[in-house]
Amino acid sequence: MTAPESRRRFALTWPLGAAALGLAAALSAGAASAQLRLPGAPAAAPVPPTAPATPAASTSSAPRQADYIVALVNSEPITNNEARARLARIEREIAQQGMRPPPPEELARLVLERLISERAQLQLARESGIRVDDALVDAAEQDVARQNQFSVATLHRALAQEGISIAAFRQDLRNQILLSRLREREIPPRVRVSESEVDQFLREQQAQAAVSTEVNLAHILVAVPEDAPASLVAQLRDKAQEVQRRARAGEDFSALARTFSDAAGAADTGGVIGLRSADRLPPLFVDAAKDLRTGAVSEVLRSGAGFHVLKLLERGTASAPGTSVLQHRARHILLRPGPGLTEAQARERLDGLRQQLMTGQVDFPTLAREHSQDGSARNGGDLGWAGPGVFVPEFEEVLQSLRPGQVSEPVASRFGLHLIQLVERRQQALSAAELRERARAQLRERKQEEAYVEWAQEVRGRAFVEFREPPLR
Repeated sequence: MTAPESRRRFALTWPLGAAALGLAAALSAGAASAQLRLPGAPAAAPVPPTAPATPAASTSSAPRQADYIVALVNSEPITNNEARARLARIEREIAQQGMRPPPPEELARLVLERLISERAQLQLARESGIRVDDALVDAAEQDVARQNQFSVATLHRALAQEGISIAAFRQDLRNQILLSRLREREIPPRVRVSESEVDQFLREQQAQAAVSTEVNLAHILVAVPEDAPASLVAQLRDKAQEVQRRARAGEDFSALARTFSDAAGAADTGGVIGLRSADRLPPLFVDAAKDLRTGAVSEVLRSGAGFHVLKLLERGTASAPGTSVLQHRARHILLRPGPGLTEAQARERLDGLRQQLMTGQVDFPTLAREHSQDGSARNGGDLGWAGPGVFVPEFEEVLQSLRPGQVSEPVASRFGLHLIQLVERRQQALSAAELRERARAQLRERKQEEAYVEWAQEVRGRAFVEFREPPLR
């Protein structure tokens, strides 16, 4: 039996060592990576971080200065236009994240050093015999398109609007995969986690749980559009204050949330967030809940999203972090677009299957056995119990939003289109062995970034680098 495709992760991103550069997420392409939004893409649709630049990687339609070599890495040139293109890209990412950039000269130096480090790593990957075939680049290109809810053709048009050639974009994807494979080979063997480190980690978690509490809050959001005029902000504040007044007067908070809240899922949950520890709540909510008694309603709070009204439903003692996990049991039907099936046709077919389910004409397992192109089809699409991080992010995000028994709209992932049904969910305690393995994995993840920085410095140190004049500008 082949593994269900929803469980196979394909990573295009990796830690680029922001610590080594002295910048935070703007120069990192790992878990906290900056994201590029292509023209016409939905606001929430991410694109994998931009890849290491090549001399052809930027084809901006803007006027370009005469090019020249700014550095040689083992006799391979880095050009001024290439460095300027990467600098402009990083400056956009910093601005999008609202960060304060370093002084221009310092940022330019850091960007050039990043290019040098990447070029040395790419050379090492090629020397090590690592290859990336066209089929894998095709899959990566389709992945980018799906994450933006684009077809590949639409993605190509969006890239053209950005002044980026298809050949350069595909080369960037190839370089990303190449570097990812190199780092996957080089970094893990450098990381060791001892039993004593696991013991200490578990003791720290238990100590943290002994002094922490959980709160169950209900929440109403009155959203404020970005750049809303002062008159509209005042109207929305009045609306939030009226909701708060009615809640304090004893009206059912869940009914108010379903009627007035702009928060995602409020219509289904009545605004109930559920028991959560402080580290899983916004600091604004944590501070407001400190002084509330059970059943009390907060003042109207303001954040970048809008105005919030909270009600404290209960307090509880937190369990040790990581001692249990929320698991989901799900079924799915997977269709893979290809030469004989376009993405539009696959979506239309899944819409038809969903309609059959909604009208009770047939059950989900029967449809999965007949139509799904995943290895789980023989089991009626059943994926079994799974905890966080098992499924690909786009699949897991939708799964978490479903109620037991509910069937999703067609969901695009890197593997195709899915129809997902949540069967049930549960909070599952971990065994002692599972706790230790989970702690070991968390410690390994912490250490891998440090190991990467050391390894990247070693690769950079072995490279012969010649800086040319005039300097980057």
